[in-house]
Amino acid sequence: MENVKTLYVTGYKSFEIGAFQDNDPKITVIKNVLKKEIMGYLDTGLEWVLVSGNLGTEIWAAEVVAELKNDYPELKLGIIFPFKDFGSNWNEKNRANLEKIELLADFVDSVSHQPYKSPAQLKMHTRFLLEHSGASLLVYDKEYPGKTEYFLKDAELFSEKFPYEIRLITMDDLQNSMES
Repeated sequence: MENVKTLYVTGYKSFEIGAFQDNDPKITVIKNVLKKEIMGYLDTGLEWVLVSGNLGTEIWAAEVVAELKNDYPELKLGIIFPFKDFGSNWNEKNRANLEKIELLADFVDSVSHQPYKSPAQLKMHTRFLLEHSGASLLVYDKEYPGKTEYFLKDAELFSEKFPYEIRLITMDDLQNSMES
């Protein structure tokens, strides 16, 4: 599929891949691969990158978008939280990372304007993201399950009914990027 205007980026949370320090070499690898992938979409007309603000892949993707804006000033970053006060119960370091990307974003909102009440809010959030993006880029490998699996399953069902591209960055992709 070409001419994706809005791309949702998600994937492993930092704890799922054991990246607890900001200087972890795994983060550099993931960010480099994300940058390359997002640039591929930019060449075909990408305008927006959306994230939900989750720790790990989504924070790193937001940082990559901020970096890419130097060369692609038309690129915009949107953060769509699933519910109000998302991340408010996180520790200080994690909240600081979230606040940092909020300052980099061109748009910040939440699908539900109430604090977390039920899993229904997460379902509504997924539906919103699928309906408001043309593709998803996931740092995810089915051989190494994680929470991203829930989004992936919903996206696969969605793509059976609507034209929707799902691009996975697997562990092999990450490994190969380190070797090249």
